[in-house]
Amino acid sequence: MVRYEKYKDSGIAWIGEVPEHWGVRRIKSFCIVKRGASPRPIDDEKYFDDNGEFAWVRIADASASERYLLSTTQKLSTLGASLSIKRFPDDIFLSIAGTVGKAIITKIKCCIHDGFVWFKNLNYNSELLYYIFESGQPYLGLGKMGTQLNLNTDTVGCIFVPYMNRAEQEQIVKYLDWKCGEVDRIVEVRERQIKLLGELRTSVISRAVTRGLNPNAPLKDSGIDWIGQIPEHWEICRLKNACSLKGRIGWKGLRSEEFEQISYAYLVTGQDFHSAIIDWTKCYQISKERYDEDPYIQLSNGDLLITKDGTIGKIAKVSNMDKPSCLNSGIFVMKQTKALFEQSYLYWLLESSLLKEFNNYTSTGTTILHLYQNVFENMPFIIPSLSEQQQIAEYLDKKTEEIDSTIDKFKVQIDKLKEYRQALIAEVVTGKIDIRSIEIPIPKSN
Repeated sequence: MVRYEKYKDSGIAWIGEVPEHWGVRRIKSFCIVKRGASPRPIDDEKYFDDNGEFAWVRIADASASERYLLSTTQKLSTLGASLSIKRFPDDIFLSIAGTVGKAIITKIKCCIHDGFVWFKNLNYNSELLYYIFESGQPYLGLGKMGTQLNLNTDTVGCIFVPYMNRAEQEQIVKYLDWKCGEVDRIVEVRERQIKLLGELRTSVISRAVTRGLNPNAPLKDSGIDWIGQIPEHWEICRLKNACSLKGRIGWKGLRSEEFEQISYAYLVTGQDFHSAIIDWTKCYQISKERYDEDPYIQLSNGDLLITKDGTIGKIAKVSNMDKPSCLNSGIFVMKQTKALFEQSYLYWLLESSLLKEFNNYTSTGTTILHLYQNVFENMPFIIPSLSEQQQIAEYLDKKTEEIDSTIDKFKVQIDKLKEYRQALIAEVVTGKIDIRSIEIPIPKSN
């Protein structure tokens, strides 16, 4: 990358040296930083109209958008819009609540509430200002990016940004549009590949646990709609006939001081499930006295766990457990009691697309899904021979490891590309790369 001929110290830590002909100025020198406004009370129906002229922007709408705001889920009535702050296509605004520090350029007529700030009479390229915010660098020293960042009209107005002539501002934007666009397209390809690999993984698991590994095996109707046909020699049984299913009922929960006692055991919670692997070092710890209260659901290596409240059907294997451990009330433990199932096969059966059928076996309260024990243990399950179960489990262990390894590689690539993208933005907007004479390709029309 070519650098400018001469540099000078900007005096601003995040900017560092800038080209000699550049300057640095506070944002408030280019505009008046003002806050959005909301009609009150915001849930009053009179302020909304599906056919309204101005869209209503929530923090969630900005968070769900990339660079441009193209649509929202609600529109304001004429009255509602008159009590808010109207913004117009190509205006930029910045979130200071919820997802803090998210800049967005609107392409529609919209209204913003007081969780945003906007830039009145902005005498600076709004696209360049977007890239500056996108780099994350101006927020250094103002707090952690996201919910902990402390922003208001004063702090935003006092942020220093590089200043250069209009032609150079536009050239910087064009260059970043080009280079970031290249990165974004590669990321999109990798994300699509990850999605397809995920679908392949699901398909491989589902086919193996419902049809086996012999593509020529004669089939029969299982008698269960969501299972369909299975190999002729396979059987169907209820879960309760294959393993013991236990869950804690009526445990009052732990008081805060009980977490602070000398630990004896881990408490496994739904949050500790990650890719079917439990990180024991991150689980809660409890006292020996509390652990001894319920010996019936203490865990052993080889047990299977399944969440039964809220997000149901998440599966984990108990392995590498080096201390006594127990469950909270949101999880069932499945212990093998009969020689009908290989636990490794049962894991893959539960991990398969058959999990979608949990929706047919759940009860809902006002907001939370719940999988009841007497309902779950009566679910029908497919039983191949033990030798086939072992073969299927070994095949899926190997096949999914190959797929997961590729997915992990793509995720690492995406992370590195995003890091490169952000670093490139920071380098360009602070003048570490001279882009003035670079020939930028004309964007292709869609």
